[in-house]
Amino acid sequence: MPRQQQPPARPARPARRRSYDQFDATARALDSVGDRWMLLIVRELLGGPRRYTDLHADLPGVSTDVLASRLKDMEQGGLALRRKLPPPSGASVYELTEHGHGLLSVLTALAAWGAPALAERRPTDAVRAHWFALPLLGALAGLTGRGVLEVRLDEGAFHLHVGGGAGAAVPDAEAYGAVYGYGPADRPDARIALDAEICLELARGGTTFAEAVKDGRAEVTGEGPLAAELRGE
Repeated sequence: MPRQQQPPARPARPARRRSYDQFDATARALDSVGDRWMLLIVRELLGGPRRYTDLHADLPGVSTDVLASRLKDMEQGGLALRRKLPPPSGASVYELTEHGHGLLSVLTALAAWGAPALAERRPTDAVRAHWFALPLLGALAGLTGRGVLEVRLDEGAFHLHVGGGAGAAVPDAEAYGAVYGYGPADRPDARIALDAEICLELARGGTTFAEAVKDGRAEVTGEGPLAAELRGE
């Protein structure tokens, strides 16, 4: 069997000094996560522990050297840790710490702010199904039901842990761990099939789930309260 790809070996080095030297909360935050690729790595790890090879595959355009450097910086900054999975896997994975999970609301707000810029997909744009997870969370924030929602797009499938009631900005990440997952869910409480265009329209607030279902632009299946709420019943 081929050996698992590992981050390239790097000589030991002291932590880099990357500071704006400003006594300001925003500047301090950017000292930690302001480097290129850093927040996108956090986006990937919000879906749960990931191997280095998985991260590299889902971050098209990042070099192996930069990815390894950013992951090391995240470990040193207390945003992520690296651990080995138990046998028989034995693979090394990276996962967010509690401190790293605190960036969920930041990335959710950033995704909402950036959603209008996705009016047209450029020919050079890469896409992964789970990249729609964070934009979609804002549209799901007011749900009173709680559970696992499987989302199916032409680009693939992912699933979200949703619920928390009106006014909740994001799901209960502490209770669920990962806020979304890669691929179909084992036992989802509801399933929704739609295309990327409707997904982004939902994220921008241009329509609701019930309206998309009524217009035939989305299909919700499931018998529980979460599915019924999405259908507007």
